[in-house]
Amino acid sequence: MMSFWSNPGSGKIQKLMSYGDMIDTMPLNSGGKEPSSEHEKNISMKSNKDDFEFDTWTNIDFTDDEVDRISRKNDRKFATFKKRIKDTDQFKVEANVFDDSTYAALYKLVQEGHITALGGPISSGKEAIVFEAYGENNREIAIKIYRINTSSFRQMKDYLIGDPRFSGIGSDKRDIVLAWTRKEFANLKRAKEGGVRVPEPIAVKLNVLVMELIGVEGNVAPKLQNIELKNPDIAYEIVRDFMKKIHLSGLVHGDLSEYNILVHDGEICIIDIGQAVTHRHPKASTYLHRDCENISKFFSRKGVETSEELLYDYITQESS
Repeated sequence: MMSFWSNPGSGKIQKLMSYGDMIDTMPLNSGGKEPSSEHEKNISMKSNKDDFEFDTWTNIDFTDDEVDRISRKNDRKFATFKKRIKDTDQFKVEANVFDDSTYAALYKLVQEGHITALGGPISSGKEAIVFEAYGENNREIAIKIYRINTSSFRQMKDYLIGDPRFSGIGSDKRDIVLAWTRKEFANLKRAKEGGVRVPEPIAVKLNVLVMELIGVEGNVAPKLQNIELKNPDIAYEIVRDFMKKIHLSGLVHGDLSEYNILVHDGEICIIDIGQAVTHRHPKASTYLHRDCENISKFFSRKGVETSEELLYDYITQESS
């Protein structure tokens, strides 16, 4: 077991509770593992390339399993875990993101070994907040927690309406956020399998997504907008190729710009892929044109000869 820091409010990563302390307290049935119940099989998202034409969910139900609720109610260690986070200064500023279901999701992810220590926030927005953390084998990871009560559901719906993977999803805010979180996990997995450099998805539970940290503890990778590019032509070619690979993977990013591309150790990484839609979405072409406009404008300002039309044609042309 790794060593941990335990100075509340220091901003350093805190030990939550050891895996051994909790392994016998709750059923293990989620977080990137093979679904163990019919309920989880129903909400598992298809991500194999052979399934692109049948990209749907059926009988989606993101409510807690009754057994889990009973287990938490009678689980003293869960109460201790919850109090430990509540009483840590570095988490109090973002207390509104931690409701009971979020504590439960974190608890199960810790129990399963995906999270071993939790640090302070490294990014905060209207929809989600990202914390740095440690995972299995001392791996530095990022934990993205979607805000159930304050997320921008109007913007989310623009990407959900018409996406066959969300057929049957109603207007309940909680259901939408939980579906969106699982969607980002699946999008990351599909993009990574397609050869795109994205944060590796590790696990997902309710509104909590665990993934690779791009950068190192205390020094998160900068965004492309903040980098002085020594060779913008090469950077453009890399981004252009990633956009094409995303497209070949059956997706359109939908919100790509210099603000959600990171650079770490000379490597470009695409982030914030939760809103990505499949080609079957009625606005897929519109979103792709917008992505091309954003990227071409950014690199044109850097002296690269490109345009929205040239980039769009490159991405959509069939590979020889």
